[in-house]
Amino acid sequence: MNSQSKVTIYIPCYNYGRFLKEAIESVLRQTYQNWELFLIDENSNDNTLEVMQLYKDDSRIKIFQTDNIGLPGTANLAINESNGDYIIRLDADDIFDENNLLVLSNYLDLNSDIAIVFPDYYLMDESGSIFSQERKQPFYLDDHSFDIPPNGASVMARKTILKNIGGYRTDLGAQDGLDLWTKIIKDHKCGNVNLPLFYYRKHANNLTKKTSHIIQARQKIKQDIASEYYKDFQPIIAVIPCRENYDFIKNLWSQKINEKTLLEIALDKCVKSKVFSHIIIASDTDEVKIILKKYKDSRITFFQRSLKSTNLSQPVAKTLESAISEFDPKYKGLCFLAAVQAPFIKTETIEETISNLLINDSDSSILVKEIDSPVFQKSAHGLSQLNYKSFIMNDFDTLYLHTRTCVVTKNKNLRNGSLTGANIVSTITSKEETIFISNHNDLEYSKFFYNNNKS
Repeated sequence: MNSQSKVTIYIPCYNYGRFLKEAIESVLRQTYQNWELFLIDENSNDNTLEVMQLYKDDSRIKIFQTDNIGLPGTANLAINESNGDYIIRLDADDIFDENNLLVLSNYLDLNSDIAIVFPDYYLMDESGSIFSQERKQPFYLDDHSFDIPPNGASVMARKTILKNIGGYRTDLGAQDGLDLWTKIIKDHKCGNVNLPLFYYRKHANNLTKKTSHIIQARQKIKQDIASEYYKDFQPIIAVIPCRENYDFIKNLWSQKINEKTLLEIALDKCVKSKVFSHIIIASDTDEVKIILKKYKDSRITFFQRSLKSTNLSQPVAKTLESAISEFDPKYKGLCFLAAVQAPFIKTETIEETISNLLINDSDSSILVKEIDSPVFQKSAHGLSQLNYKSFIMNDFDTLYLHTRTCVVTKNKNLRNGSLTGANIVSTITSKEETIFISNHNDLEYSKFFYNNNKS
C-alpha cells in the first residue's frame, strides 16, 4: 500500500459479486494513478470475497472484511485507514469513467475553498446498457437551493474536513450522502463538474429502492441538522382550516375514515409533534368544538373563521394570517397548513418539511411528486410537451406537482398576502402521503385505501 497516495477509493460490497469485477477494473483503468483502493466485504454470502482475492497481490489494494456495518460504517473505516488527502466511494455495482479521479482531484487541487466535488453521471441498466445522463445545474450560478443533494457515490471529499465534521453517523445505516451533504453545506462550499464521470446502475436491488428505510433515515438526519435553527423561528403554529360549505360535501372535516373524522386525523398528527407551539382550528362552524372537547392538549385553540374567508375565491393565506396574528404579532415564526383533505401524511413528514425550510432558509417548503406523465402547453403550432424525456436530463427538466398535502411557510409571507413566498423548497415522500381528498371518488378511495393497508 502506497503511503503517499493522494486519493483513497473504497468499494463496499454486500452480495454484489456479479458486478464487483467491473467496478474494480474501472479503478485500475484510471488515467490518474496516485491512488489506493479499499475493497470492503460486508459479510457477503456470494462470490464477493472470491472476486476481491483476485486483486490481493496488487500493492495498491487492501481487502477488509466487516460484519455488515453499512455504508456509513464503511465510510468511517475508509477515513480512518486512508492515506489519501481525498476520499471517494465507488459502489460495487457502479463504474468509474477512466478520467474520474483525474478531473475531480484536479478540481480540488485548484479550488482550495471547495470541500467536496461531484460529477454528472450516466444511468445504465442491469446489463450495463446506458439509457440516460443525469446533469446537475452549477451551484451558486444556476442553482441556489440545496434541497436535493447529489448522489452519494462518486463524491470526492477532503479527508481533513470529513474528520472535522466527525465522519459519518452510523445509527441509521443509510443516507450517508445526505448526512455528508447537510453537514458540509453549513460551513463549506461544494463543487460540481458538468461531465458524466461515472456510471450509475439502476436495478431491482438498489439500496435506493428500499423506500421506507431511506425515508426514515433521511428524516432523522434532517431533523437533527435543523434542530439548531428552531429557536430562530418561533412560534411554529399549525393551522387546520375547516368550513361548513363550498367543499364537494357539507362539513368535509366531519367525514370519517376508520371511525375517525378527517379533523381528528389532522389533529392527531399535529398533537403528536412537539415542534408546534399552538394548534389552531380555524372554522366558521361551532360544530368542530365537539371534536375539540375530546382533546386535553393545551396547545389546541379554536379560531372563529369569517364566513367570507371560506369562499373558494378567497386565498387561504388571509385565514392563516388572521389565525396566527394573536400568537405571532411580529410574524417571526412558521405556519403549517394542516389540510383535513390529507389524511395519510405522517407527522414525521410534516417535521421533515419544516426541517427542509430551516436548513435551506427558504420562504416555504412543500410536498411534491414528480410528474411522470406527459404535460403539454398550448403553442402557436399546437401542443408542446413540457417534460419531454431526453437522453440528457438535468435538475431543471423535471416537473413537480404541488400535492397540497403539506405546506410550511414563514409567517412573514402571510403578512404580505402570500402562502409560499418566492423561494420554495420541496420534499418528496411516499405516494400514499400525497393523497388529497377533493371529490367523492377521492373520499371513497381513501376509505378503501385505509382498510386495505392496515398495518
